[in-house]
Amino acid sequence: MTAAPEAAQRKCGPTPSAYSEIRHIEVDGQMLRVGRRRGEGKPGPPLLIFNGIGANLEMLEPFVEALRGVEIVVFDVPGAGASPAPRLPYRYRHIAVLADHVMSELGYHGEVDALGVSWGGGLAQQYAHLHPGRCRRLILAATSFGSIMIPGKFSVTRKLINPRRYYDRSYLKRVAPELYGGRMRRDQSLIDHHTDHVRPPNGRGYLYQMMAFWGWTSLPWLHRLRQHTLIMAGSDDPIIPLPNAKVFKFLIPLSQLVVFDDGHLFLMTSADEVAPVVRRFLADTTA
Repeated sequence: MTAAPEAAQRKCGPTPSAYSEIRHIEVDGQMLRVGRRRGEGKPGPPLLIFNGIGANLEMLEPFVEALRGVEIVVFDVPGAGASPAPRLPYRYRHIAVLADHVMSELGYHGEVDALGVSWGGGLAQQYAHLHPGRCRRLILAATSFGSIMIPGKFSVTRKLINPRRYYDRSYLKRVAPELYGGRMRRDQSLIDHHTDHVRPPNGRGYLYQMMAFWGWTSLPWLHRLRQHTLIMAGSDDPIIPLPNAKVFKFLIPLSQLVVFDDGHLFLMTSADEVAPVVRRFLADTTA
């Protein structure tokens, strides 16, 4: 069952969206808010993006806007953004299956490229692992291989676990430089732009996302991934330190690593530099 697109997201509005449409759909009994940006020119596999913990799809708009020519699908994970929280906790596997059903519901029955950022990077890995024939390429951005990752500082992890940054804008502006690093440390305008896109998650939904991450790891099967994989990391990422990306590069057979001079949110704060790298990777017929 599909609901009408959100009128507030029409291009003619005062705050135009990077998405062609945003609407709610029901998949497997779960209502989900889905954003789609139509591709341009020669059609290729759609890029399914898995967002970070507690994050709503608007937070990805700088990257979506920069990645012209690629068809993109993003959905608010249950309990994040405007997707209602489920009644019971879930594991990554459940959401990976749900995501595949979302793509089928939207009419995508062929190959899909997957990109995961931060918490969503685990979901992207799980999606590629569960659907090797469906997932063509894999992109991992500012992410780790699970709860046994190489951690950042305890003071940073403590702030990350607490969802206060989504509800208190003044607090977010205060902790953003320490939490996200990179360009957020030196450009206040980037912090202001980021907070303008934040939509508080459901408290239970945020807890369920944390629970899905606890105890999960991809380490036992990373070496079995057969997708060509682009690993992207920030040189100054307090949440997911750079050595995590190097572990990925060592374990995933068909992988390449690109490091940006930025922090945890480089996908948004360095969108103009990141988008060409992603576009070339997706279009490379030799990979």
